[in-house]
Amino acid sequence: MAAAFLLPALVLLGALVVHPIGYSLYRSFFDRSGETFVGVDNFREIFADDTIRTALRNTAVWVVLAPTTATVLGLVFAVLTERVRWGTAFKLVVFMPMAISMLAAGIIFRLVYEADPDRGVANAVWVGVHDTFAESSAFPKARPGRDSPLVPAGGGAYVTKEPVRAGVPVLLPLVGVAPDALPDGTRPAVAPAAEPGKVTGTTWQDFTRGGGGRTNAVDPAESAYAGMRIEAVRDGKVVERTTARADGTFTLSAKADGAVLRLPAENFREPYAGVDWLGPVLVTPAVIGAYVWMWAGFSMVLIGAGLAAVPRELLEAARVDGAGEWQVFRRITVPLLAPVLAVVLVTLVINVMKIFDLVFVIAPGSVQDDANVLALQLYRTSFGTDADQGLGSAIAVLLLVLVVPVMLYNIRRIRREGRR
Repeated sequence: MAAAFLLPALVLLGALVVHPIGYSLYRSFFDRSGETFVGVDNFREIFADDTIRTALRNTAVWVVLAPTTATVLGLVFAVLTERVRWGTAFKLVVFMPMAISMLAAGIIFRLVYEADPDRGVANAVWVGVHDTFAESSAFPKARPGRDSPLVPAGGGAYVTKEPVRAGVPVLLPLVGVAPDALPDGTRPAVAPAAEPGKVTGTTWQDFTRGGGGRTNAVDPAESAYAGMRIEAVRDGKVVERTTARADGTFTLSAKADGAVLRLPAENFREPYAGVDWLGPVLVTPAVIGAYVWMWAGFSMVLIGAGLAAVPRELLEAARVDGAGEWQVFRRITVPLLAPVLAVVLVTLVINVMKIFDLVFVIAPGSVQDDANVLALQLYRTSFGTDADQGLGSAIAVLLLVLVVPVMLYNIRRIRREGRR
């Protein structure tokens, strides 16, 4: 009777699990065509191919970082939500990503990590924080034009060719800023007026829209560079500095007489464009972040269920004995939750070894080699115009070999828990 009930399940298990594993093992010993026996050559190629070695290394990074981070966050969320009145709502929000498929989550985070701060949320936040402490220049592409009195000074700064003199107006013309890129409220430039005992001048966009105008002369239709920083430098030291007014004019005292004027590089600093989240360096941590966003809720729910079963009298007794909250958490809560934490950690380790969807969707094609993992490499090797199912089967067998020890540990742990 038992065999009759088990037979359908055994047939399905054999057809969907045992047979594919056995055939993959068999196919891994043959070449691309499946006709020539090559022994363990496919397995040798796994460790000789740079792309597959990168996939192995990234898989190891995933196994170490992703389950640990998701489990720790789940533990923190489970403990903290017991102390707030809106804990149920918070749990709902954190667990909600589990209702989203990996494909949908990948599309969401592909947009989140978009390089353009106007589209990507991550860079929008990052740029906003950066610009709060280091505002970018309004004239990032400004440069001296033809026959300009300014010359490059190194490091992105510009200086006047000749020292300036008090009472003689100075012209600091620049070009290169698109008219529509000038700051809002930009006013027309005004020619400088001479002032006895002072160095005066104007800095402006020496370009007239529609043509016309005179080179190195302030024309009525040309725009001022309001806020441009100007420094008077003598013998390598800054003796005075000022900022251009709204009409582009500026004034320095007699201390600037005989000095050269410098427009420091900070005037021309390129706007901060944020972080290249999906570049070769950060693509793997970025994709792991998306995974943690999805699976931290899973960890929180399981750990929260375990936490509900912890005897409260043990926690209260520790507090009565003078233990602080950190001591209660570290010496009582965490040890009592160890079996649940092991379940969550092992489950996530098995899950990340097979991760495919997020990496495939989030990582752009240009950096997929850098973000590669074993499951993705298995797909890329086994399918497509240059498919090598012999090598792909060898990768599948390797992935199975890596998962089996974790599965055996899980089985032993379950049996040990059952004997208790």
